[in-house]
Amino acid sequence: MKTTGPWTKRQIKKYICILFLVLGPWSMVHGPASAAWFDPHFPSFAPLAKQVKGAVVNISTTRTVKREPMRMPKSPFGQMDPFEEFRRFFEDEMPREEQRHSLGSGVIISKEGDILTNNHVIGDAQEIEVKLADGRKFKAAVVGKDERTDLAVIKIKAKDSLPIAVLGDSDKSQQGDWAMAVGNPFGFEHTVTVGVISAKGRVIGDAKAPFAKFIQTDASINPGNSGGPLYNINGEVIGINTMIYGMGTGIGFAIPINLAKELLPQLITKGKVTRGWLGVQIQRLTPELAESYGLNLEQGALIGSVLPGSPAQEAGIQRGDIVLEYDGKKIADPFDLSAYVAQTEIGKKMRLKILRGGKEMMLEAKVGKREEKEEAKAQAPLKPEQSQSDVLGLAVRSITPEEAQRLNLPAGQRGVLIEQVQPGSSAEDRDIREGDILFEVNGSAINNVADYGREVKKLKKGDLVRLLVGRGPMTIFVAFKI
Repeated sequence: MKTTGPWTKRQIKKYICILFLVLGPWSMVHGPASAAWFDPHFPSFAPLAKQVKGAVVNISTTRTVKREPMRMPKSPFGQMDPFEEFRRFFEDEMPREEQRHSLGSGVIISKEGDILTNNHVIGDAQEIEVKLADGRKFKAAVVGKDERTDLAVIKIKAKDSLPIAVLGDSDKSQQGDWAMAVGNPFGFEHTVTVGVISAKGRVIGDAKAPFAKFIQTDASINPGNSGGPLYNINGEVIGINTMIYGMGTGIGFAIPINLAKELLPQLITKGKVTRGWLGVQIQRLTPELAESYGLNLEQGALIGSVLPGSPAQEAGIQRGDIVLEYDGKKIADPFDLSAYVAQTEIGKKMRLKILRGGKEMMLEAKVGKREEKEEAKAQAPLKPEQSQSDVLGLAVRSITPEEAQRLNLPAGQRGVLIEQVQPGSSAEDRDIREGDILFEVNGSAINNVADYGREVKKLKKGDLVRLLVGRGPMTIFVAFKI
């Protein structure tokens, strides 16, 4: 073909279009592994299922529950009761105990027979039986369990070798990655379901695992899947399936395997988990709270209160500080700080970056040991007296010295008692309650009704206000527009 000079831009665009039309379909069929979902020759998930399900076990538990004897109503027939034998059967012959059974799943993680599962799967079981994919059955013993992360390790003793799962890196998994759940939903052994990772870092307020940020998946999870593994496309365990969303939507949640790997040494050697403790009560930094501090910031953990004699107090942490980093790791929300501290070795000194008065500063805190005691119950609301609410929607009164002593208020911190919260007010909308104690308004200390009245007079509708409120042993900051 004869040419007279360089190609024009129009000719170049034309030939590029032709190349895309020809090579596009070819690349879908013969392209790299990253385009496998386009490939009609992609065989299915069968090889992956065959590879991983051997390490998944069926866990069945048995526990004995005592029953109260049944008492029948008194007979109107007296000694001539025609139902006497029937009554005696129910009162005397019915068994006083019954056995209850439950099912769950687990995954073998060591050649010694250690099996990772959920704490709620084994609970207070008296007998635990483990069944492998090859049909072998074993009695299992509890090695360690942790209620706060809903993780547990049980152990079996096998003469022959055991299939062992490969534990992956849950931090590397991404939203949209393939995920495969293997377990025993409703007792159907070694059921395989496939989906994707729908989200990561889910914090669920009423979850069984308050120290876990969950992996969310749409791989079908049902009762019996609990404790079973969630695999990635490479056959590595990235999570332990633990709960489902209760609205029948097909949304499930798994504990990240990286959290489990951090706790396994303690669970296996000590049988329990010892956690770090700072001694602070923390809360989320809402947009209103951030604005009240003059900040354009919605991350970090706001310190609501500092316990006397705690590691936090010794380190100089103060109420109102905002923790931005812990040991160089950013704090996106209060959960991050709780989790990082809990995972820290007892006695270790950690550096915290905090924001105080608009200025960043570094503090060093020596992490103490968390004592697993029952938390103090919130102070019951006192009976309100008749009083007219103000611009905040609150009616308050001063606290007597006797009340301050009974409420264990710190020396020099009196506050006023909130007697009424106006229905429909912004204060009610932010969960301010009758019986709460108000300590500050926009950073100004409130020790009596006169202090409160002085600060409230400065406010008008539309203003942003920040309150420091005490409830039981804790204090929290609340901010809202009037």
